[in-house]
Amino acid sequence: MADKQDKQEKDKQQKAKLAGGDAKQQKGAGKQAGGGKQAAPAPEVQQGRPRSHGVKARLRDHYAKKVLPALKQEFGYKNPMAIPKVQKVSINIGLGEATGNSKLMDGAVNELGAIAGQKPVVTKAKKSIAAFKLREGMSIGCMVTLRGDRMYEFLDRLMNVALPRVRDFRGVSPKSFDGRGNYTLGLRDQLIFPEIDYNKVEKTKGMNISITTTAKTDAEGLSLLRHMGMPFRQ
Repeated sequence: MADKQDKQEKDKQQKAKLAGGDAKQQKGAGKQAGGGKQAAPAPEVQQGRPRSHGVKARLRDHYAKKVLPALKQEFGYKNPMAIPKVQKVSINIGLGEATGNSKLMDGAVNELGAIAGQKPVVTKAKKSIAAFKLREGMSIGCMVTLRGDRMYEFLDRLMNVALPRVRDFRGVSPKSFDGRGNYTLGLRDQLIFPEIDYNKVEKTKGMNISITTTAKTDAEGLSLLRHMGMPFRQ
């Protein structure tokens, strides 16, 4: 009887050792699979903000190095925050003909997106006008608002690439300010931008470009845009 009990105890001890060995083997395999270290947590990414690569727009760098000192010397600003700067650029295309042909609106949205580098917003009619066959809520245009580096890159392309391609170009009018330092420019043709493929254009479309600045007077706004490279008419 005693021999039977001793045998049972030995069997229990042997099973316990085997179970412990299996657990150690599984633990060791887990360490080998993980390289012996715990996986690092994934870095947090701020939603809605693109990662910065440390590369500034060329016109932004020009503004900081040359335009700011020139404006400070010209107008004698004592506070650096009072020096005017470009706040935003709004581009608008109006298409009244899109009420009868919806394909024109699709083309305008694609072309404006290619020019601005940002998806445009389709504008809709606020009220119905029977004389123009216009109903409330119909798509009649598209617009986009640019800020930051996209704004500076667009202005750089506009002033140095697009405007010089206008036929018989002699400069833009310096009289298109609104009295508070903001400038509005009208273009008759979108083909002056190199991003537009001539073969894919169904119809030429004009656009209005509004440059909003922090200048308080037209003289300050004129000087700001002139130093940034806007080709004003002499």
